Amino acid sequence: MGGDADVARAAGLMAEPARAKVLMALADGRALPASLLASEAGVSPQTVSGHLRKLLDGGLVAVERSGRHRYYKLSGPEVAAAVEALARIAKPEPIKSLRQSTRAAALREARTCYDHLAGRLGVALLDGLVRRDALTRTDGGVGADRRTDDPLAAQLPDGPYALGPNATEVFAELGVDLSDQPSRRQLLRFCVDWSEQRHHLSGQLGASVVHSLLARDWLHRRSNQRAVDLTPAGHKALADLLVL
Repeated sequence: MGGDADVARAAGLMAEPARAKVLMALADGRALPASLLASEAGVSPQTVSGHLRKLLDGGLVAVERSGRHRYYKLSGPEVAAAVEALARIAKPEPIKSLRQSTRAAALREARTCYDHLAGRLGVALLDGLVRRDALTRTDGGVGADRRTDDPLAAQLPDGPYALGPNATEVFAELGVDLSDQPSRRQLLRFCVDWSEQRHHLSGQLGASVVHSLLARDWLHRRSNQRAVDLTPAGHKALADLLVL
């Protein structure tokens, strides 16, 4: 039987600025090489290697090997949820350039949180799924609205939604076959979006939706960023589902 969670150690690993930037860069669920993470963190490759060793030892990241190359990723969605929660309570860094300003605005508009869609676009998607009866609120709530007792910027263990009467049809429009979803992961999960403070879809279904939108070129991932953009084709295809 283990003792209390070592919160101080995990918090200490996240508290160093370069390591925090590494975790933010990995928060969309991708596995990235150390060279790119060094660039994201603004440190040398030698320095980022030391930070990655500490994150590996602390269990916050994992490594994948492909031949002679090593790629780093978050150890699980709970780490991404912790990063998102910290983003909610942290004061924003001073904006010193137009590039920083546009990047921050893009993250709030649409981003991937581990492997699902977050930001204004993620919340609008969930609103549309409820409006189209693909998902049904089980608590009498409205759309993607947060419940008063929901923790801020956190995964919800008991999201107030169930598959609705039009689920098969609507998710098929998004390229997702509900009868062909892996069972190793919970199908329906939800998070409180840190920038919108409303719900967005996560879990296996949220991941399948993002995978399909990217594959159809309805969603475009920005280079070396968590931010994503809805393409013109995506705007047209999802016009009936999204109110932006």
